[in-house]
Amino acid sequence: MATPTGPPVSCPKAAVARALLLGWVLVQVAGATGTTDVIVAYNLTWKSTNFKTILEWEPKPINYVYTVQISPRLGDWKNKCFHTTDTECDVTDEIMRNVKETYVARVLSYPADTVLTAQEPPFTNSPPFTPYLDTNLGQPVIQSFEQVGTKLNVTVEAARTLVRVNGTFLRLRDVFGKDLNYTLYYWRASSTGKKKATTNTNEFLIDVDKGENYCFSVQAVIPSRRVNQKSPESRIECTSQEKAVSRELFLIVGAVVFAVIVFVLVLSVSLYKCRKERAGPSGKENAPLNVA
Repeated sequence: MATPTGPPVSCPKAAVARALLLGWVLVQVAGATGTTDVIVAYNLTWKSTNFKTILEWEPKPINYVYTVQISPRLGDWKNKCFHTTDTECDVTDEIMRNVKETYVARVLSYPADTVLTAQEPPFTNSPPFTPYLDTNLGQPVIQSFEQVGTKLNVTVEAARTLVRVNGTFLRLRDVFGKDLNYTLYYWRASSTGKKKATTNTNEFLIDVDKGENYCFSVQAVIPSRRVNQKSPESRIECTSQEKAVSRELFLIVGAVVFAVIVFVLVLSVSLYKCRKERAGPSGKENAPLNVA
């Protein structure tokens, strides 16, 4: 029996199904291609000194943006640096609310032309951060120093922070109290052997050798911490006893010279007046006549 020949029979339902399937595949491929352009942030790092706190991460975005969210350990997420192309975000105003709280942040990645959707974007969590324990201590500044005889007095500047209570910015000592110590390293300018003294205030008063010049630096320390215990040392300062002695000697010598000059002038004027009085009206000195 011969097989019938003729034009193929069309199947419109099958064609529509194939078209829909192909379209769905293309959409999925396009969506997958779009998501590969978004790179998840990595190397999230807290940079904090005296409670000024910046969250940093990598990489620099191309055709996508970041949003930072931060939260206390048991709190809600709060958006910071919304849809930014930067790779850092200042979160100081969030962590200063309670510097003894532990915070976590995360960095979300979005396509640059994204619209708000219910779908959560890819993100990376930061390590936990407790400001009171983890912020670095800034380099101290020596406010003033004075050496008088055998006493050296050194005052450390009271550094301000961005931590506020009732609208007032607190100083570092206000936040840490007696937990904050200062160490003074000092040595004779003519020697390399260092000594040290410690105080839980901002002032030192130590015994030194009279007439010797001393150099010194200061370091902030929180002994109760396990890490980040010490700040960088302050700039080195030195006393100058020789210059002070020379200056005092110069003043004394100057005063003596001035007194001598005044004395000579007064004496000269007095002698001149005496001679003038002795000379009399004729201009010659009055003298007794010789008796023949």
